[in-house]
Amino acid sequence: MASQMNIETVRELAKKYRNWGRWGADDQLGTLNFITPQKVIDAARLVRQGKVLSLAIPFDSNGPQSGYAGRNNPIHFMLQDGGDIASGAQNGIPGLRYCDDAVTMPLQCATQWDALSHIYFDGKMYNDRGPEWVNSSGARVNSIDQFKDKIVARGVLLDVPRYARKKWLESGEAIYPADLDGAAGEQKVTLQSGDIVLIRTGQMAQVKATGSWGSYAGGPAPGLSLTCAAWLANNEVAGYATDTWGTEVIPNETADVFQPLHCVAIVNMGMLVGEIFNLEDLAADCAEDGVYEFLFVAPPLPITGAVGSPINPQAIK
Repeated sequence: MASQMNIETVRELAKKYRNWGRWGADDQLGTLNFITPQKVIDAARLVRQGKVLSLAIPFDSNGPQSGYAGRNNPIHFMLQDGGDIASGAQNGIPGLRYCDDAVTMPLQCATQWDALSHIYFDGKMYNDRGPEWVNSSGARVNSIDQFKDKIVARGVLLDVPRYARKKWLESGEAIYPADLDGAAGEQKVTLQSGDIVLIRTGQMAQVKATGSWGSYAGGPAPGLSLTCAAWLANNEVAGYATDTWGTEVIPNETADVFQPLHCVAIVNMGMLVGEIFNLEDLAADCAEDGVYEFLFVAPPLPITGAVGSPINPQAIK
């Protein structure tokens, strides 16, 4: 199947599932338009136990980045610390003493959302906009801050390795629509318009088992096949995320297009895509109680003009 797909396949899928103009010429939300006020109300009703699970990895120097594509792990440093207090450096302040800190990091080095201005294909980003809309000051359209109050919805976990009776999927192993439907059926969850779908490959479990990130960031990975574009479109998915660095199977199925599903989903569907999610605790919890749906809340930082954002996604059951 992979050998039959190339750039023309990507173009055909892009045209078939393109949402440009679907919600108006000025739209900057894409598939997040599927999350209606009623969808948020219904999602809130899924909270029954008061249990909150974080889906983020730690933001620290031990993260997965190796410098690939200019991405490094967060650098956390103190602006004022206990030494400043003990040395008397803050004695000019009456009574109060304090600590302050800062972080320097690429916005997409750990658990994160892509903005619709992140990816281009054939010279365009979402809703028929060219690269002139993004300059050294940031994106003037399709920036991540457009999503600041939009990512509250029903979340669904599809645990593909559990369905396949594996600890994890191997690097280069593709996930097809039949795998997603099979996992949903076995886990007794029905997809609905406006869902955020979290797809577990188990690569985080593999990293933990080996005790090393290895080539996790930028290297070979399990992930979605390009053929999943139809599945995402037909189910009116509002967004999806995986526990890998790029969500797609690596090596890609198209030798002449890097990350082809990004080109179809982000650029043409206008789909929210999340990467480097830690789904291990959620997967264990869902397996224990048999409940694979939950309230999902994951707003980005409203960084003006940014093309991505770090997040701490929450699954609330």
